[in-house]
Amino acid sequence: MANYEIKIVKTQNKKVKPDENKLSFGKYFTDHMFVMTYDEGTGWHDPEILPNEPFAIDPAAMVFHYGQAVFEGMKAYRTVDDKIALFRPEANFKRLNDSNDRMCIPLIDEEFAIYALKELIKIDEDWIPTAPGTSLYIRPFIIATEAAVKVHLSSSYKFFIILSPVGPYYPGGLAPVDILIEDDYVRAVRGGIGFAKAAANYAISLKGQQKAIKKGYAQVMWLDGIERKYVEEVGTSNVFFVMGDELVTPELNGSILPGITRNSVMAIARSWGLTVTERKVSVDELFAAAKDGTLKEAFGAGTAAVISPVANFIMGDESVQVADGKIGALSQKIYDTLTGIQFGRIEDTFNWIQEVK
Repeated sequence: MANYEIKIVKTQNKKVKPDENKLSFGKYFTDHMFVMTYDEGTGWHDPEILPNEPFAIDPAAMVFHYGQAVFEGMKAYRTVDDKIALFRPEANFKRLNDSNDRMCIPLIDEEFAIYALKELIKIDEDWIPTAPGTSLYIRPFIIATEAAVKVHLSSSYKFFIILSPVGPYYPGGLAPVDILIEDDYVRAVRGGIGFAKAAANYAISLKGQQKAIKKGYAQVMWLDGIERKYVEEVGTSNVFFVMGDELVTPELNGSILPGITRNSVMAIARSWGLTVTERKVSVDELFAAAKDGTLKEAFGAGTAAVISPVANFIMGDESVQVADGKIGALSQKIYDTLTGIQFGRIEDTFNWIQEVK
């Protein structure tokens, strides 16, 4: 780990904390944030924990014009024995560096990033909610800050970590949701940035998401950008199907985000002796399996929602129901196991948990 000393400036104006029984997702933010600067020729320097408040940035900052921006999403949990736990933070910062590499942003020291995150959480630990279904969402992100309107790599960057107490991502919690399969727009193609948590990767998905919401559906599911017939991922998560005796998920191909929850779900399922298959899944196969009963369950898996069961898939004028519109037994078991490990209710046999204190 690089030998940085973090400067700490605590706020003199603490915020009023929201009612943790009425938390929405991503609306409230804690008192402090982590900030670190990169300058060409110097590298990453001057890590600080500062009051979380607006900051000045030049309107010509390249992030506004050329989109060099990446981020991560992770959570901290107050466990049943009153400890603070992080779930696989090393995987998140490894993926952040993968995104950095794709977006030509200087790599960060992953070990130091985890240390800095823990120090930030210690300062704002009283923001970690304890109501059922709540946690502390963590948003690391990096933006290009050089003031220039010529297309080139930025010579300066800022690395931030902000924290947000959150409730369930979907208002209905584990209630199964309806998913619109997008057949007009394309989110990503192989060779692009579909595998990266880059801001542009999410901006391009908003059109499909807006279309789904206007039609009354919770989320959009994207198809491959070449043949437009293979399932890739849902807007906020990777997707899984229980087909027969197999747990099936689309294979990583460069245009699908390599989800950490996705990886965890597969590891848990395999530890139970289940057959887990990563392969192409066409919409035709999906709909046929739903109609003949082979498709027993479907769910999304991601940091924000954890596990999100699917009630119906809709494409054009056609709709198929999954598991009678109810949460399936395996979906529930995986959710209970994942959250059990995260909150300390179940032994962590995978060594995924890192304690903050």
